Amino acid sequence: MDIALQQSAPTLIPKVFVNLGSIERIPLGEGREFLVDDEEVVVFRTREEKVYALQAKCPHRSGPLADGLIGGGKVICPFHAYKFELSSGNPIGHDCAALKTYNVQISEHGDILLYC
Repeated sequence: MDIALQQSAPTLIPKVFVNLGSIERIPLGEGREFLVDDEEVVVFRTREEKVYALQAKCPHRSGPLADGLIGGGKVICPFHAYKFELSSGNPIGHDCAALKTYNVQISEHGDILLYC
C-alpha cells in the first residue's frame, strides 16, 4: 500500500498596512508623527535614506521623539537626552523601557507603508 504524502501550500497571513503618504513629507534627518488607529507613531527618515517607525513618545517622560535628534542609528529624546536604537527601540545607556517598533517600508511609488 503506497501512501503519498501531500504537502499543503503554506498558509499566507495577509499583512495589513496603512499608507502614510509620500516619504517626501519627511525631510532627510527628521521624523514626523502620525496617528494610526489611536496610536501615536513616529516615522524617521535618516540621511542615509533608511526609514524607521517607533512609538512617538519617550517612555520616560513622554518626550515627543519626532522633535529629537537622529543620527548614528539612534534617536535622542528632546526632554532628557535619553537615547534609543532606531532599529530595535532598545535603550542606550539607561534602563528606560524599550520603544515599540513597527515594520515600515517605502512602496515603489514612494509611499510610507506602516505594517500593523
